[in-house]
Amino acid sequence: MNHLVEMIRGLALWTPLGLPAFLFVITLVVFFHELGHFLVARFFNVKVDVFSIGFGREIVGFTDKRGTRWKLSWLPIGGYVKFAGDADASSRPDADATAKMTATEREGALPFKPVGQRAAVAAAGPFANFILAIVLLTGLFLYNGHSVVAPLIGEVTKDSPAAAAGLKAGDRVTRIDSTAIDDFQQLPEIIAVSSGQPLAIGIHRGTQDLTIWVTPRLMKTRDVLGNATSQMVIGVRPDRHATVTHRQYGPVGAFAAACSETWNIIKNTILGIAQMVMGHGSTDQLRGPLGIAQMTKQVADFGFLPLLNLVAILSVSIGLANLFPIPLLDGGHLLYYGVEAVLGRPLGERAQDVGFRFGLVLVLGLMLLSTWNDLVRG
Repeated sequence: MNHLVEMIRGLALWTPLGLPAFLFVITLVVFFHELGHFLVARFFNVKVDVFSIGFGREIVGFTDKRGTRWKLSWLPIGGYVKFAGDADASSRPDADATAKMTATEREGALPFKPVGQRAAVAAAGPFANFILAIVLLTGLFLYNGHSVVAPLIGEVTKDSPAAAAGLKAGDRVTRIDSTAIDDFQQLPEIIAVSSGQPLAIGIHRGTQDLTIWVTPRLMKTRDVLGNATSQMVIGVRPDRHATVTHRQYGPVGAFAAACSETWNIIKNTILGIAQMVMGHGSTDQLRGPLGIAQMTKQVADFGFLPLLNLVAILSVSIGLANLFPIPLLDGGHLLYYGVEAVLGRPLGERAQDVGFRFGLVLVLGLMLLSTWNDLVRG
């Protein structure tokens, strides 16, 4: 009951500023995702019946000259593009409708396009999310640059893995395994995806260069916004008096930094999910719509630029999640198309239907789990 009270209090905190910020973030990410599908479909002359931001009943909309219904719907937690030949928003082929199509109608129906074109349409949504993130991050690096905190340890937590291994305040971290370290922020990022395996941490202490082996431990902690979470840590904090260097970028450098940051988000997300699957991580890191809304409010309090950074992170995460080979998601369609390319024919209607039902159960289960996490997260 206390968890529910805390969540209600948290929701009250992001109502009135948080709601517009949440809708801005979700709408921007979803719009670009669906726009990717839409543009590639149009390129291959696929007829688009519906472009919707949100699910459920239509709030407002219009029909363009090519017959596409553009609309805003009541449930703003996603969106979809429905193509000619689709049974529903999941882009599941409508066997009954396609069987009745004329030759002219089939020319614009997605199920009758070559498998490579269908795969390109499916992949375009996640790809658009990655492009959005790179564009936003490039702009942020150009405008804001990047602050680098010297990797100097200021405090070692008592009874922590770092203390047990012999790390001390004043040690300067130079590498973790084969990765060179020049920014303290690299430490938690690398440690968080370590799966609890021992890490060779290179340090400079006094006049000595040493290598100390530290085994991270999964611990309850709080993120930078103060939200409860579980992650791999070693128990060190930065020196408050460490040198902070500000890096400014030109266009090429900003683009390179944005691509690198996008790749880091992808890599760390995949490693984090792998940890959960293998039992080395905790599923309480999953966030649902309520958790994202609360986080959006917290970030929005810091200003518009941090909010754009959050849009970039969520855009990458949503794009990547949609590539998972789960029927119902874009990755599931790509899986089906891959099987079709190998077999030379599509999977049978029954096999596809079973797959979509399985995907629906799995997606709903993940949504319930993430929503439960939102409710019990302190």
